[in-house]
Amino acid sequence: MVIDMNLLKLKTMAQLRQFLDSTQALEFASLADTTACYAHVTQTLQRFSYASLCRADRSVVLRYLERTSGYSSAQVKRLVSRALAGEVLQRRYVAPTTAYAKRFTDQDIALLAQTDRAFDTLSGAATTHILWRQWHVYGDARFERLSTISVSHLYNLRNSVRYERERVHRSNTTSSARCSQIGERRPPTPQGHAGHIRIDSVHQGDLDGIKGVYHINAVDIVTQWQVVVCTEYISHSFMRTVVELLIEQFPFQLRGIHADNGVEYINERMLELMESARIELTKSRPRRSTDNALVEGKNGAVVRKMFGFKHIARSKAGLINEFNREHFNPLNNLHRPSLFASLKDDPKKPGRTLKRYYARDAQTPLEKLASLPVRLRHLKPGVTIKTLLAEANKQSDLQAAQARNAAWDALAPKLYGKCA
Repeated sequence: MVIDMNLLKLKTMAQLRQFLDSTQALEFASLADTTACYAHVTQTLQRFSYASLCRADRSVVLRYLERTSGYSSAQVKRLVSRALAGEVLQRRYVAPTTAYAKRFTDQDIALLAQTDRAFDTLSGAATTHILWRQWHVYGDARFERLSTISVSHLYNLRNSVRYERERVHRSNTTSSARCSQIGERRPPTPQGHAGHIRIDSVHQGDLDGIKGVYHINAVDIVTQWQVVVCTEYISHSFMRTVVELLIEQFPFQLRGIHADNGVEYINERMLELMESARIELTKSRPRRSTDNALVEGKNGAVVRKMFGFKHIARSKAGLINEFNREHFNPLNNLHRPSLFASLKDDPKKPGRTLKRYYARDAQTPLEKLASLPVRLRHLKPGVTIKTLLAEANKQSDLQAAQARNAAWDALAPKLYGKCA
């Protein structure tokens, strides 16, 4: 049943109070028309001379407007304030007559897809840093608009239909770890010094019972400088050569190596080699799966993305090392951004430190190394930040990635196939 009430007959405060008391059990439907509702509020304020009422009477009028308009107390008070200020109550929102302009064009999305394809789709924060560097460091005018994109909107573009037409994604994987029994069980303590690396092995698969090559992945803890070396075997004689190649390709002196419990690292001969080179050898602790997480994450995000899972014959290790030295390692260290953690105290647990990763923390390993104080860099004799920056500026980030991909396209047919 619908009851129509003539509210205009309510003219005194006594009638208004009586109305509120007698209609407590009734519910009033909100006025469908916003304009009519605003007119009702204006007429009520004028009919009862709201501006001249005392505080108690004003509260009665406000309760009446809440009951009859269906608006909340806060909304009624806002409308009353606007009316008392002399404003004519009307809708403030106006629907746009035209669609919002698109800032990023189809060409920008295609360029983003090209960048992601070259770098195998890095995180949003790392990608925005590359886009910023392409315009501000290398002056590539094509990236002027993309250099200002936020991380969140970058993912919007990645989800667009135009982007999906441009991209073909590669799959990734997780890495495995082994354990052994030699070495000091504790986490490394670089204390901000470059030269403390985490190391792990990535096996390139078997074929008819024949082992493939091994990638030895080494990542500096502080700067995330990464060197990947390929070896035919992980025996003692081959691992000595691997360590020599690592020492050669890192721009700073190695001060410590932290490994999981793989027997290729944790053995007496490796310990002797470390002691002769004055490199500290430590290994992961039991039931601490994150002890070597930095390098294991790079196994999947960097090494597996590049080389995949298919078997590669041991005889191809030399070709891979040449590719790594000329293209793969320089790209990862001079042009590929990584995220670095910002540390903050945990307000809930005093003494505990939280790690947070922000887009502003994205840097290439070279940028991170250059940001360290000179006393913490430990650069090898003849190596300077100036020469490293000059090497990085020979190509833009995108050009370096495209050069690596071109070199890989030429190398891949020589690598994959049955072992002789």
